[in-house]
Amino acid sequence: MTVLPLASLLLSGLLLTAAAPAPAEPQSVTVTVTSLVSTTAAVRLYFYNTREGFLKSGKWAFSKSVKPAGKSEFTLPVELPRGEWAVAITQDLNNNDKIDKNFLGIPTEPYAFSNNVRPTVAAPGFDECKFMVDGPGKVVSIVLKD
Repeated sequence: MTVLPLASLLLSGLLLTAAAPAPAEPQSVTVTVTSLVSTTAAVRLYFYNTREGFLKSGKWAFSKSVKPAGKSEFTLPVELPRGEWAVAITQDLNNNDKIDKNFLGIPTEPYAFSNNVRPTVAAPGFDECKFMVDGPGKVVSIVLKD
């Protein structure tokens, strides 16, 4: 008598497992950055996938650092889960591992955002900079601002 309820429990557990959606596979995305100010200074890319954390220190999903190796542009392949993403980029000209700013808080080192958003008065929002990852082969082209 206890075999039937146990078999029923195991079978329903298997059905629930089969019905659960598989985790989204990361998609290949290529980030191309052009117009680097320096061909030797490190470029830092910050990848965000939430509005709340956008441009907040330490709130990025992940970051990458790239040395330009004597070139004024580079291509960086990354794997991103499907969804909305935004990228902020800085180039650390004096290699002090931070983005230098003037007394008003405006960056004095080159920076850029996905969608080539050029803020005039305030930092851009996530919605201005976001792009959709919905399949492989996405290319995000960003021009660094001097």
